Amino acid sequence: MVKSIGEVGVEELVKAGLSVEEASELERFIKDAANSKAKGINESKHTNLGRLMEKHGSELLGPLYKDPITSYNLFHKFFVKHPEVYWSIILKELSISFQEAPKCILDRTDKSKRSGSWLPGSVLNIAECSLLSTTHPSKKDDHPAIVWRDGGSDDSDVNIMTLKELREQVMLVANALDLMFSKGDAIAIDMPMTVNAVIIYLAIILSGLVVVSIADSFAAKEIATRLRVSKAKAIFTQDFILRGGQKFPLYSRVVKAAPGRIIVLPATGRNVGIQLREQDMTWEYFLSSVNNHSRSKYYSPFYQPVDSVINTLFSSGTSGEPKAIPWTQLSPIRAAADGWSFLNVQVGDVFCWPTNLGWVMGPIVLFSCFLCGATLALYHGSPLGRGFGKFVQDAGVTILGTVPTLVKTWKSTECMKGLDWTKIKLFASTGEASNVDDDLWLSSQAYYRPVFECCGGTELASSYIQGNLLQPQAFGAFTTAALTTGLVIFDENGNPYPDEQPCSGEVGLFPLYLGATDRLLNADHEKVYFKGMPMYEGMCLRRHGDILTRTVRGFLFVQGRADDTMNLGGIKTSSIEIERVCDGADDSILETAAVSVAPINGGPEQLVLYVVLKSGYNSAEAEHLKMKFSKAIQRNLNPLFKVSFVKIVSEFPRTASNKLLRRVLRDQMKHELSVRSRI
Repeated sequence: MVKSIGEVGVEELVKAGLSVEEASELERFIKDAANSKAKGINESKHTNLGRLMEKHGSELLGPLYKDPITSYNLFHKFFVKHPEVYWSIILKELSISFQEAPKCILDRTDKSKRSGSWLPGSVLNIAECSLLSTTHPSKKDDHPAIVWRDGGSDDSDVNIMTLKELREQVMLVANALDLMFSKGDAIAIDMPMTVNAVIIYLAIILSGLVVVSIADSFAAKEIATRLRVSKAKAIFTQDFILRGGQKFPLYSRVVKAAPGRIIVLPATGRNVGIQLREQDMTWEYFLSSVNNHSRSKYYSPFYQPVDSVINTLFSSGTSGEPKAIPWTQLSPIRAAADGWSFLNVQVGDVFCWPTNLGWVMGPIVLFSCFLCGATLALYHGSPLGRGFGKFVQDAGVTILGTVPTLVKTWKSTECMKGLDWTKIKLFASTGEASNVDDDLWLSSQAYYRPVFECCGGTELASSYIQGNLLQPQAFGAFTTAALTTGLVIFDENGNPYPDEQPCSGEVGLFPLYLGATDRLLNADHEKVYFKGMPMYEGMCLRRHGDILTRTVRGFLFVQGRADDTMNLGGIKTSSIEIERVCDGADDSILETAAVSVAPINGGPEQLVLYVVLKSGYNSAEAEHLKMKFSKAIQRNLNPLFKVSFVKIVSEFPRTASNKLLRRVLRDQMKHELSVRSRI
């Protein structure tokens, strides 16, 4: 009779040639492993995704359904083919409240939108969905919506704002906005992700305006570009940014970029600490307008079709101007769904991810919390030091998001030593490639909880690949495409590799993708995302630009960009933007070529600049140019960017049509770094 491995006992093992002691020890190991698997399957059924699969598994997969772990891949394939089924379930789980219900989940007859005509005919206000307790069975008005602490106040109590208090504050700001602006106006936010920034963000959407997201690290020139492209009517900002006990001017930087009205919040206290221009106003004066006009504290949300734009974000492409990416009301649904399914965000969780509303992770975390019923945790200060770690401890954070550069700093400075992070259930990481050793250290800070990698894009409002609680994880690796997301890895000739085959190549996404963009404000959407992409099963694949490697066991690794867009400190930028700034940094420079290279042992990409000098400047020093380039980049693009290497060459490799071959330069630097590491 054939027995399963779990049924094999000592007697059979002795007959197979083991001693009694060896057989007894192996039997204990087998039973422990079997019990561990059974425990894992039982625990998986209590995750959001496991609960969904247990409820609908037999209905959707019939006798093929076993359990959430065993049947995950079958579920994924089913939802790629039938995305309507998944999204009908998710809309109920997130308790999305429609003023007018959709005619259907997906109109497949409408070919006007490559990403699909989702929830046609529906009308709602996604900010209202985020603020109401009545739409979610477990959300309560007295539930903590936001917890926060100011940097430098590390021994003070954690501040708490309930859902009811948040709703009241958002309605107050929405009333003030109504007095000043017209429906559809674009209003920018350029400030740290504070409690007030979140209130302003939700109020803009609640009142039928459009948020323009600008990161607080940008130079005046970059702020001006984003204001011009978005046609913003006004901008919210702070007088200063507080970091590490120091005050850095923000209002004065915004003034250089914004000819229109600026509403200024104080970084500390109630009063703005600087003199404002005549056309600008303080936050206190802005709010007082509501009382002056005897407005009710209640605000009736402005309801719009689901595909109405609510937020303009920016992502650098391969041209000098950043792509202006509009989010519709579908985008927050997508963002929250990924948090619900893969990060297992639940009511009672405290979710912290140090970021900014100017980057895609800001809105993603915000909606993942408020639509899933979790608490948003905000630290008003730098996340680099112990103060942030103590906030994580004191706030009882259960889900902590990071970028690898942060983790590397925490590890090298040992600033988190002695803190209690044991309430953390899982970590998430995005923005750049992770270092395996750093992730192991991070996991060890919370009883070796998993670190889930997330990779997506502003234009997708989500991660297209990531990890989850139902699959084995490997540090620095992705385990699955997002639910309903189909992808293909193809070779240089556009031929797809078989789904299970280990390979390396550019990724193409299936075009049906709820939440993904179907337009750009300042570029040709069709050209950017679809022109020149291969066909697959009658579909034109959507361009994302990543080079993926798939291993024998199905793990995915991102190997960089197919184009010349680079990732510096979690921020995507283009070679052309870097070169445009560096070409004028010194009189000796004829031209520059910017590439990024990952370190040999893994980790964030490093910026490398190749330089061809003008005739007569052959004695220029690389270190001198490195200093000049760093200053120029930090002044004109982003103060967070850093030049790692400068190499002077006689000429650049080019194609017959004179196109610069940056990939050749990138490969040369990889080889050089490899040789250095062996010396």
